[in-house]
Amino acid sequence: MKYIDTPLPGVMLIEPDVHEDRRGYFIELYHLDRYAKAGLHARFVQDNFARSVHATLRGLHYQRRHPQGKLVMVTEGTVFDVAVDVRRGSPSLGKWYGVELSAENKRQLYVPPGFAHGYCVVSETAAVMYKCTDFYVLEDGRGIIWNDPALGISWPVATPLLSAKDQSFATLAESGTELPTYAERD
Repeated sequence: MKYIDTPLPGVMLIEPDVHEDRRGYFIELYHLDRYAKAGLHARFVQDNFARSVHATLRGLHYQRRHPQGKLVMVTEGTVFDVAVDVRRGSPSLGKWYGVELSAENKRQLYVPPGFAHGYCVVSETAAVMYKCTDFYVLEDGRGIIWNDPALGISWPVATPLLSAKDQSFATLAESGTELPTYAERD
């Protein structure tokens, strides 16, 4: 396993060991002790799966009172995956990190609690799996509009397919008290 720190504290790119032979390949998707040794001490309580068509953009989602850390991987196709620090008072508030995750490169991205998360499908279809550190709470779900000019995210599509909910999100600056709060221990 290769654990790669990103410019955003807590956001980690993971390149798992791939054991490949003529039959195919084997990957250990998660191992509590190995991830903890690398500094990822998350406790996961929920697994999610989504399959989407080309140009679908899901995000930028977060929960305020029940922030979720997410360990994201792609099992089919390719996505551009993004983490945005949305914690009020954070030194990196409004900064983002984006990376290509694909079935081919087999990378994982850990997005810590207090960060918004989103991805855009760049292949014909994509299947995304992610583990969460807290349960999804409908009434606590929040988001930042995908094309917030202050964030300046370089999305790979100009006109994405969005849900009505994702189209209705405000900008980071307009979100104010709806944002999670940064704590030094984060």
